Amino acid sequence: MRLLRPASQVDSIYAVDPGALGARGIRGVILDLDNTIVPWGHWHAAPELPVWIAAARDAGLRLCIVSNNAGPRVRHLAGVLGLPVVAGALKPRRAALRRALRLLGTTPLTTALIGDQLFTDILGGNRLGLHTILVRPQSGRDFPLTRLVRLAERLLLRPRP
Repeated sequence: MRLLRPASQVDSIYAVDPGALGARGIRGVILDLDNTIVPWGHWHAAPELPVWIAAARDAGLRLCIVSNNAGPRVRHLAGVLGLPVVAGALKPRRAALRRALRLLGTTPLTTALIGDQLFTDILGGNRLGLHTILVRPQSGRDFPLTRLVRLAERLLLRPRP
């Protein structure tokens, strides 16, 4: 169960303080795409996202998108945001996360992963020893299979008596 436990949980990416990450020795951040930095299926980011990215860069953090999705939308968003991307990641497998570490020039101990799913983002990041941060999904829309997985996530995340 510890592999499904994030280091922290926040409401959104905007609740993640880049300066605090830097202060704890984090030098790179792997970002999930859908329902983490943009709502599922969206082609455009909220106006706040480039501001957060700039704050992260100002804090000395390197950023990379790692998404299980592939295709023109993923590359478009990465290009607009000026971020490297690893698409078709197959998280929770670690190969794409290792590729992101090489792009960032960081190690697992100096890298955080921010994502919205326990069974892909958090499990994959924890398997590699990253500092994992779970955010609430930005949208109620999801890939159909993901909607089923969210039921299991809710059971695991509910407070224990």
